Amino acid sequence: MSTITSEALAETTLLRFATAGSVDDGKSTLVGRLLHDSKSVLTDQLEAVERVSASRGQEAPDLALLTDGLRAEREQGITIDVAYRYFATPRRRFILADTPGHVQYTRNMVTGASTAELTVILVDARNGVVEQTRRHAAIAALLRVPHVVLAVNKMDLVDYEEAVFARIAQEFTAYATELGVPEVTAVPISALVGDNVVEPSAHMDWYGGPTVLEHLETVPVSHDLAHCHARLPVQYVIRPQSAEHPDYRGYAGQIAAGTFRVGDEVTVLPSGRTTTITGIDLLGTPVEAAWTPQSVTLLLADDIDISRGDLLVPSKDAPATTQDVEATVCHVADQPLTVGHRVLLKHGTRTVKAIVKDIPARLTLDDLSLHPHPGTLVANDIGRVKIRTAEPLPADSYADSRRTGSFILIDPNDGTTLTAGMAGESFAAPDPVKDAAQDDGWDF
Repeated sequence: MSTITSEALAETTLLRFATAGSVDDGKSTLVGRLLHDSKSVLTDQLEAVERVSASRGQEAPDLALLTDGLRAEREQGITIDVAYRYFATPRRRFILADTPGHVQYTRNMVTGASTAELTVILVDARNGVVEQTRRHAAIAALLRVPHVVLAVNKMDLVDYEEAVFARIAQEFTAYATELGVPEVTAVPISALVGDNVVEPSAHMDWYGGPTVLEHLETVPVSHDLAHCHARLPVQYVIRPQSAEHPDYRGYAGQIAAGTFRVGDEVTVLPSGRTTTITGIDLLGTPVEAAWTPQSVTLLLADDIDISRGDLLVPSKDAPATTQDVEATVCHVADQPLTVGHRVLLKHGTRTVKAIVKDIPARLTLDDLSLHPHPGTLVANDIGRVKIRTAEPLPADSYADSRRTGSFILIDPNDGTTLTAGMAGESFAAPDPVKDAAQDDGWDF
């Protein structure tokens, strides 16, 4: 395995990306090839893969074994759970979420892609764009993943024909554009042989684009999110009350988006009180400015009642607070989500009681049709919900901020995560939500 100095790593950027593909499209092989050819595999790992492959009578190492870690995955030759892999090249560090391709594991893809800045969607060149391909594209669009790579795999099995690749790339790009995916990069590959994964292919001189790794290393990634609304969910109030710091009171947390500067006027939500930033501590050192994703402590001019769960925002750019949240959700629990379901809603560092007032629609990802008012969402369902919270929440639209526009619903009885939510509109227009005047039941 190649070595990269800590100094070199400090100068590289970080890319979070996810992989998705239908069963037997070669996704695990692609990930294994990516790790192997980028020299990100330890010697003992490779030797173990070679031993298992030889015991099965395979002449070459089965690189899929580098990622399929569960026994059931190895036995069935499929990916079941989300597997996270960490590797680096001299140009960039990577966190890879390898997600399953089965329909029944849609929730796993949502989990893996929720924090991704890029998604690699695999297609078998022999089969082209299939139902599951469209489903993965739709999830990427729902989650507002800014970059999508279409990896047309197994080109060696179609004689590396350019026409096959061009037809698949055109069909997928047209569908993804219709969903609102901002950028699609199509790459013809053979994960088994290694064509265009890390090294350029000698069999496809008609392709002049980047390899998969080259694109991953060079795709623009904006971590400062300067164009986003500045947001700091308060994680902890620091008050030492020591002889050295008798009056110190700081509000600590990770900046979710944007930039804060000393002298900025900020508003505390949901209370609405305003004050001014008098200091910013970063790793114990005073700084004039801090930005996402740094963890900082803000010092404020006024002694305001602020606690964990509050949100600090620029006064000139404060989101509206509401007790009525409309969102697109993916239900991830085995127990159904129903109208009238009492839940806990966790948004940032704040958790409040809530009730599911309506489920206006369930989304069918195969053809993007809407099933109106299903009344229930079961595991892996994606739909629209209307939620009433016991306390006001300062939720951004997910389209504006993936960090402060997302939330989860939790079972108050056992703490199980029920649903992952994205506030605001999805790419598909939902049915009208029932008028609040028609609602009955809870009075909050």
